[in-house]
Amino acid sequence: MKIQLHKPNFDLKETQFLKNCIKTGWVSNQGKYVNLFKKKINQFTNSNYVVPTVNGTSALHVSLKLSNVKENDEVIVPTITYIATINPILYLKASPIFLDVSSDLNISVGAVKKFINEETFFKNGCTYNKLSKKKISAIIVTHVFGNAVDIKPILKICKKRKIKIIEDAAESLGTFYNKNYLKNKHTGTLGDFGCLSFNGNKIITTGGGGAVLMKDKKNYEYCNYLCDQAKDNKIYSIHNETGFNYKLSNIQSALGCSQFLKLKSYLKKKRKIYKNYCKLFEKNNNYSLLKPRSFYSSNHWLNVLILKNKKKTDLEKIIKRCHKNGIEVRPVWKPNHMQLPFKKFQKYNVRKANKIILTHLCIPSSPDLKFKDQKKIYKIINA
Repeated sequence: MKIQLHKPNFDLKETQFLKNCIKTGWVSNQGKYVNLFKKKINQFTNSNYVVPTVNGTSALHVSLKLSNVKENDEVIVPTITYIATINPILYLKASPIFLDVSSDLNISVGAVKKFINEETFFKNGCTYNKLSKKKISAIIVTHVFGNAVDIKPILKICKKRKIKIIEDAAESLGTFYNKNYLKNKHTGTLGDFGCLSFNGNKIITTGGGGAVLMKDKKNYEYCNYLCDQAKDNKIYSIHNETGFNYKLSNIQSALGCSQFLKLKSYLKKKRKIYKNYCKLFEKNNNYSLLKPRSFYSSNHWLNVLILKNKKKTDLEKIIKRCHKNGIEVRPVWKPNHMQLPFKKFQKYNVRKANKIILTHLCIPSSPDLKFKDQKKIYKIINA
């Protein structure tokens, strides 16, 4: 594709950081860049504690384990999210419960409240599903495409019901809640755990990579322990628990440090790209742009076009036409309750998600996207 959906951006700065890292001889999960990258994440998000990981999926996996999700437990999730949000639940032999989403593509607050209030019961300090009689240990909320979840009502009800909150903030680095809503807090810092991703298609990248954000020092120490193969004695190689090889490498961290120097510039460019799309489509009767809600400042990671009064065949034609012209576009992910590995699990009143996949299209949003390319995208789609 000549115009990609979201591609990484590198220059001589990245090359210099990587050369410097290689010269030190420390390229695995120890070295100065690991600590520097962790510090940069900490300062930018204002999280109490940060553990960089090999990817966002590992961050979610260890967050679920830190949330004490056990075999046969259940985890509430949105049905519209990347499949990596759901897979770690099955790693722990637990079960997802799929909930519907709102028009902003994030998990429906109304659905969360209704499900917990009407379909669960509270006993001995834990919440249980009336249908399955299983314990509900956690909820994962995904800040889809950089747009923040209306999280305050979820924080309130989950605190009351002793349900751990994991924020999948993989796509929302640079998204902050407004001062009047949640005191300029960064996504991923409100729940018990927040998970970032630095995959190649994210706003900044380490090639792969992720991070766990958390408030509690005890969780931080345990997270470090689990991610470093659960070493109880490094000299004599004593391991008293099953751990994971989840630590981010020094060489990936060096790449991340160089990318962090550009993050504010990327965020500024992406706001401009979003505004340009708004201008291009503002008077179009066939399409509109998915707009962020008023209580947060979005990183505009991925722009989404909404097709008005369109059918699935129309979406397929547009995708085919764009690809023929070298423009990478794709629909929103297929809802997870419809995915083959997850069809046997509970879904609760999912309606809106089934319609969204027929009318929503992800369009190119790379930080270096030129306005002339945006006009070309508009022209091809509008035709």
